[in-house]
Amino acid sequence: MLVIQRIQSLFLLLSSAAFWTEFALPFATTDVASQGVMNDLVYNIHDSPVLIGLTIIGGLVTLSAIFLFNNRPLQKRLSYLGVVMAILLPLIAFLLIYNERTGDALSTINYDLGIFPPLVALIFAVLAGRAIGKDDKLVKSMDRLR
Repeated sequence: MLVIQRIQSLFLLLSSAAFWTEFALPFATTDVASQGVMNDLVYNIHDSPVLIGLTIIGGLVTLSAIFLFNNRPLQKRLSYLGVVMAILLPLIAFLLIYNERTGDALSTINYDLGIFPPLVALIFAVLAGRAIGKDDKLVKSMDRLR
């Protein structure tokens, strides 16, 4: 049975899971088909290679940081790289959706559940970074006591 020893591992796992759920949820829907990426009335991650890349990088970075528990500074940097990916993902999605909308003034864009997983990933990656920092301080204080 897998036992998670540190809380930051749980936070990193949840952050990675939030990135991977992005493949199942659409960012936005519309009621009028357009000529661009929303010609199927749905805008999801599969409509942009940039979004696919950011999601894969964010998911892999936060997942790989779990296994770097011996190298806390690198683990902390990777968790904050996950934060950057979680910030960039919805920003680029909003920009792409906005560019799509300017082409067709009659369509209305309805944002869907796909907007929330990057925010969840962001929260858990920040919590993981803070927990790694606390863990590092604890280890340094224990070293001073020796």
